[in-house]
Amino acid sequence: MLKTENIYHIHTLENGLKVVIRQSDSKVSYIGALINAGSRDEMPELQGLAHFVEHTIFKGTLKRKSWHISNRMESIGGELNAYTTKEETMIYTNAPAGYADRSFQLIADLLRNAQFPAPEIEREKEVVIEEIHSYQDSPSDLVFDEFEERIYAGSALAHNILGTEETVRKLTSENAREFIKAKYFAENIVLYCDDPGDPDTNLKKIRRYFSDIATTGTSNKRIAPFLVAPFDEIIDNKNYQANCIMGCSLFSRNDPGRHAMFLLNNYLGGPCMNSRLNMELRDRRGLVYTVESNIALMSDTGVMSIYFGTDPRSVKKCRKLILSEIDRLAQNRMSSRKFAQVRDQYCGQLIVGGEHRESRAMSMAKSLLYYGEVHDIDYTAERIRSLSAEDLRMAAEQLAANPLSCLNIQ
Repeated sequence: MLKTENIYHIHTLENGLKVVIRQSDSKVSYIGALINAGSRDEMPELQGLAHFVEHTIFKGTLKRKSWHISNRMESIGGELNAYTTKEETMIYTNAPAGYADRSFQLIADLLRNAQFPAPEIEREKEVVIEEIHSYQDSPSDLVFDEFEERIYAGSALAHNILGTEETVRKLTSENAREFIKAKYFAENIVLYCDDPGDPDTNLKKIRRYFSDIATTGTSNKRIAPFLVAPFDEIIDNKNYQANCIMGCSLFSRNDPGRHAMFLLNNYLGGPCMNSRLNMELRDRRGLVYTVESNIALMSDTGVMSIYFGTDPRSVKKCRKLILSEIDRLAQNRMSSRKFAQVRDQYCGQLIVGGEHRESRAMSMAKSLLYYGEVHDIDYTAERIRSLSAEDLRMAAEQLAANPLSCLNIQ
């Protein structure tokens, strides 16, 4: 029988593959496989392999040619896609309801039978290399990779997800097949299904297609990065604009203080126009076009970063204003009325964001992988509403206590 957590049906197949199913009222089916493997799980000499496997897994299986794979979902108006991060890979589909069987069958075939034919591999190398070049031509993107290279220096987290042109050109079909065998095993995978079909019927289909995936492979022996000394660096690329990141290392995604830090991040530099840094740097002073703060938490570490783009002559002023705002939040507890507004805004954003069904479906798999249970919008909102103004101040105090490193590409 399925284990049910409210509307989430959670099951573990006999081979260890975890499944989360949500019966929706949508006319669209969202199905995907989340693999607990990313760029930090590559060998040093094979940088870019995890991302390259994600690109080329669609290039042929024992049963299907590349054109057959690409046409399988698109021919019914759906989509087959994938992405890679430093710790995970997602292979996913969306399609009109009624085609769940097709999605399960295709994803299972890719996980079990991807062949990485050499001619396709060589062509795709050029595609990935062009992707690398496109990032190098965009300083607002490049600064994030360069910042992580420095703040995670000496660890497997430091290198770019895409790899370099040199490492990509060295990758082979055998490298890709070995990575699949080592990392794409059942105990390392969560399968999600957000579909209007009967959950028990979908579970039977999942068993049919995924039960013979190998149970174990090579476990991820991840080594947490050491803290690096604060840095302050300028890369002069003769650009018109300065693209800057200020940031510091944080705790992992399992830390109990994460919800307070998420709330602080949203208030400080979240996506809304009334974020503190947007009001101070853009609306009141006209110093920037964009300013935003971000938190990226992983299994054993994390980072908070604040990005802004400005005239090179205004960098010092922007930095001073950012530090001043963090210090103000650390030293002064927010009024109850103001804190309630900040908290309610974030919870409202969670509700609005939850209307994006595909993201919600992917989040089911991520929280099951990370926490062993589904942490949905209601779960997160409950934790946010349990916070106090003092929790927010203490999060700011923690941030203020860490000297912020800075990287400026201009």
